[in-house]
Amino acid sequence: MNLIVSLFLGFVTAFIGITPPGLLNMTAAKVNLKEGKRSALWFISGAVIIIFFQAYLAILFARYINEHSDVLILLREAGFGVFTALTIYFLWIAKKPKKKKGKIKKYSSTKRFFLGMLLSALNFFPIPYYVFVSITLSSYNLFFYDMVYILVFVTGVVIGSFLVFYFYITFFQKIQNKTDYIMRNMNTIIGTITGLIAAVTLFNIIRYYLR
Repeated sequence: MNLIVSLFLGFVTAFIGITPPGLLNMTAAKVNLKEGKRSALWFISGAVIIIFFQAYLAILFARYINEHSDVLILLREAGFGVFTALTIYFLWIAKKPKKKKGKIKKYSSTKRFFLGMLLSALNFFPIPYYVFVSITLSSYNLFFYDMVYILVFVTGVVIGSFLVFYFYITFFQKIQNKTDYIMRNMNTIIGTITGLIAAVTLFNIIRYYLR
């Protein structure tokens, strides 16, 4: 039963983390529009392979952090600095993304597969996201740092990620107007999220030193 819960939690956390429009899912959707579903499926196959390793490494890192509380507070302090800087950048410095026009050149399936791997590897979000998620779930005894639970959880992450990507390449035309609006305001959205994370991190740091 606990293994089923781990699979489900991996699926849900991946679904939540990848559903907002981003580089990977938007690229997958555009590849589908220009080159067809076959090329898009090769692209997302490459992406989810990297996501598997990112989630796996993130949970191993979270297990180490969970066993060394002194490392956790150092990471919180570093995270506060990083998220504060990101908030300032996205809200006041970064330019608004412009809608790009033009056609995507047609490439071979192999190139699309490796492009998916490359763009996924360049995406820094999954590792801190799954570190935070696994530590949080572990604190509520919903997740255990046993190798079987880790592999089942990561399998759920892969399944959830693949389904979200598949949703984008299948229904993108129906939701394109909404996603275009979100993309135009992506800097504000990201800046707001990082600002909230920075505030929560600062609260946890203050609470740690006051106790």
